[in-house]
Amino acid sequence: MADAPKLPTWRISTKQRTHARSLRRDSTDAERIIWSAVRAHRLGGASFRRQTPVGPYIVDFICHDANLVIEIDGGQHFESEHIKRDARRDAFLSSKGYRVLRFNNHDVMTNRQGVLETIAAAVVHAPSPPLPRKRGREQTESGSLPVLQSKKAQR
Repeated sequence: MADAPKLPTWRISTKQRTHARSLRRDSTDAERIIWSAVRAHRLGGASFRRQTPVGPYIVDFICHDANLVIEIDGGQHFESEHIKRDARRDAFLSSKGYRVLRFNNHDVMTNRQGVLETIAAAVVHAPSPPLPRKRGREQTESGSLPVLQSKKAQR
């Protein structure tokens, strides 16, 4: 008897995944404008995802390579309660190593080119990740790499 195919194990709840999908389906005009500009590596070759869960939050756009989160905010984000909520959200994302760029819908609709230039500059100036160390080539106390010898030379 053949084994049933394994279903994927998701790291997020079904509720959060469903909510992210509905946000992708019901995106605002401003989000559609930004998505059309950043999708498919169109902005400097960077790979973006949209409406992606990060911890307990769903971010509008994320570029994992640049550790960059882009949020497009509607008018409700200017109310004091939403400002506090956004500050907590930004603090969480920063603690995970992400930089957060926030733009309001009006900025995107009236100054699209300026918003895209700001995003492109943030992607270009992203800190590069540290290179992994190669095994067997540890540095000595002087900071130089040890000379590797063949087995014949060691005898």
